[in-house]
Amino acid sequence: MQETEQRSQTTAAGPPTTGRANQKLRTRTAILKAAAELAGTGREVTMLEVAKTALVSEATAYRYFPDLTSLLQEAMADQMPTPEEALAAAADSRDPVERVAAVTEHLLRHVQRYQGAARAMIAATVARPATVATRRPGLRFGLIDHALAPLADSPARITSAALAQLKNDLAVVVSAEALFCLTDLCGLEPEAAIASAVRTAATLTRAALQATA
Repeated sequence: MQETEQRSQTTAAGPPTTGRANQKLRTRTAILKAAAELAGTGREVTMLEVAKTALVSEATAYRYFPDLTSLLQEAMADQMPTPEEALAAAADSRDPVERVAAVTEHLLRHVQRYQGAARAMIAATVARPATVATRRPGLRFGLIDHALAPLADSPARITSAALAQLKNDLAVVVSAEALFCLTDLCGLEPEAAIASAVRTAATLTRAALQATA
C-alpha cells in the first residue's frame, strides 16, 4: 500500500515538473527565435523589441539572458560565416591578396546585412570592454588566419613578426567598426564603403609581401 502511494505521488509530481521545464524551454526558444528574426532585418535590435516579438515581458527576457550581447551571440550562432564560406569566391587561390580581399568583402556584406545586431554588440562591448573576449564572436580573426594560411605555411615569404603585424593591421580593416566608420562618418554608401575596405585590406597585404620580398 505504501509503495503504491509513493508511486502515485511520484506520478502526480512528474507532469507539473516536466510541464514547467517544457514551458521554460519554449520561452527560451521563442526569445532566441525572435532575436534571430530581428537581427535578420538589419534594424536596431533591443531587448525590449526582442521581448515584444517573443510575446514575453522584457523582465522575462532578462531572466533567460543576462544581456543583449549574450542573447545575440547565441541567436546568431548558426548565421555566422565560416572561414570556408567567406573564402568561397577565392577558394582555389593561393594568393594572399586575393584571399584577404574575398574574406573582407564577405564579412562586411554579412555585417551590413545584420548591422543592427552588429551595432548592438559593438555598443555593449565598448561600454563594458571586459566582456569583449567572451561576448563578441571575433569573426575577423578566424577569417584573417584562414586567408593568410598560405603565408603561414611558407615562412620564406614573410617573417613570423611581419605576419603577426599584418594580422593586426588587417584586424582594423576587416571589421564592422571599419564599415561603420566609412558609412557613418565618411558618408559612403554601403557598396562604396565595402569596396574601400576591401581595397585597403588588399593594399595592406600586398605591401607586407613586398616589404619582405
